Amino acid sequence: MAYTPELSYQNSCNLRRLAWFLGKPMTSTLETLIELLSLRMTEITPGEVCETCKDRSKCETCAFNPENVTAKAAIERR
Repeated sequence: MAYTPELSYQNSCNLRRLAWFLGKPMTSTLETLIELLSLRMTEITPGEVCETCKDRSKCETCAFNPENVTAKAAIERR
């Protein structure tokens, strides 16, 4: 990963607690949360994330692409 954002103390604590609950490392838990949020946002606002995207090179595999069945299937298998 090229960029790792810092979490606030509160969100770091929340992520740690969710990781304990899931029995996974914090990194895996964060990835799962992002994947689930991506899927949910695509259901609620299909295409809206795409409209503001600045990197059109990965549309085929992007979880926000409402036409991307492969990304959705990968998320649902988790």
